[in-house]
Amino acid sequence: MSMRIFSLASALAVSSCGSSSGAQPAGEQIACALDGAAGFARVCSLERSGSQVTVRRPDGGFRRFEIVTDGGLAALDGAGEARETVLSNGMIEAQIDGDRYRFRLEAPGSAAKP
Repeated sequence: MSMRIFSLASALAVSSCGSSSGAQPAGEQIACALDGAAGFARVCSLERSGSQVTVRRPDGGFRRFEIVTDGGLAALDGAGEARETVLSNGMIEAQIDGDRYRFRLEAPGSAAKP
């Protein structure tokens, strides 16, 4: 009996390993081109908190940015310098260390627009 319980517990422990591999990050889904990729895919997410935004990669990595007073971005996670390009419809493309992210940049305290 104890051998069956041990086998069941072992099977459950092994089956739970890696079960989050297909999970999407929480937050607003945004387009990103990671690690120098040419094309964009909506596989990253964006979380807003006051004047800070956190962009989460599907592999668990993330980038944190501060929205600065001139409307640009500053990297907060010790990464390289963030550059942004203004796109149409209030969107920007943030570039840092070979990664690019596209999202709507909003001033801190402003309401999110659909």
